[in-house]
Amino acid sequence: MSDISTHSASSRLSRSLLTLLQGLFTLALTIIGLLLITFALSALSPVDRVLQIVGDHASQATYDQVRHQLGLDQPLPVQFWHYLTSLAHGDLGTASATGQPVLQDLLSAFPATLELATLALIIGSVMGVIFGVLCARFAGSPWDLAVRTFTLLGNSVPIFWLGLLMLAFFYARLQWSAGPGRLDDIYQYSVEAKTGFVLVDTWLSGDRDAFINAINHLTLPVLLLAYYSLASITRLTRTACLSEMNKEYITLARAKGAGEMVILVRHVLPNIRGTLFTVIALAYTGMLEGAVLTETVFSWPGIGRYLTTALFAGDTTAIMGGTLLIGVSFVIINNLTDVLVRVTDPRVR
Repeated sequence: MSDISTHSASSRLSRSLLTLLQGLFTLALTIIGLLLITFALSALSPVDRVLQIVGDHASQATYDQVRHQLGLDQPLPVQFWHYLTSLAHGDLGTASATGQPVLQDLLSAFPATLELATLALIIGSVMGVIFGVLCARFAGSPWDLAVRTFTLLGNSVPIFWLGLLMLAFFYARLQWSAGPGRLDDIYQYSVEAKTGFVLVDTWLSGDRDAFINAINHLTLPVLLLAYYSLASITRLTRTACLSEMNKEYITLARAKGAGEMVILVRHVLPNIRGTLFTVIALAYTGMLEGAVLTETVFSWPGIGRYLTTALFAGDTTAIMGGTLLIGVSFVIINNLTDVLVRVTDPRVR
């Protein structure tokens, strides 16, 4: 009997190791593919990086010298190898728009996007799951119709247009909220940026007014992004709940006298947690990628606004760095979600 138990434990361990190796191999291939695509976008870009540096009136000798220094006169496979080598040393190049290393620019901009997206995700996922469960409970009711209409608008209305309306109404007209940016000018230079997260930095500064001002500046962009994530999470939660409500174990729970809300909370939600984790992760990555328009409208100094500035300036080095950072974030979040689903849901192991 002990030999059978030992063999079973050894078999489970082998399967777990095999799954881990497969996951790592898939992750490595995904990262390599992302690097290839990022490099290809730069290599095939119509923007001449040399002209950005030397200017239109430089001599041919100067042009050739800078082109040689950048390694652009070498074959593409050699350029890609140099690109990988530079990445391994943490060198993403120098942004022509700012004159600073791209890595330094990204490290200063990414916390702003991460803070905005994380707060929006918390609000959007909590409210989205609650609304989705209530819509499934009262399917076909006026409440269900109203929430579905509300979420449909969230997927239909352009985010930049809604952001401009929110600024015009809540900031310019009613003055209920602070305007664009992360802080008012009076606090902008008095609060030391220790972490890059404005709420944390203002809290650590001990300035209560600055902390409240940071919350006021976060309110509109966070609610805007939360609304868009809430729309998709609500709709998919409702669909997943309704599909579970027709299964046999739900019929058995009803036969035992369980109420509909008890069934939804105690039986349905635990069985759709894998779907919820996946939907929430996709909403999170979508906010990290799609915060470009929101950050532009609200003058939020994050990755989205940084990429917008780089695009208008034709700064391919900065665009490559920002695209790579967002792509790696996407890959990491999706892989962590897969691990979380496997850990919490024995049906997919």
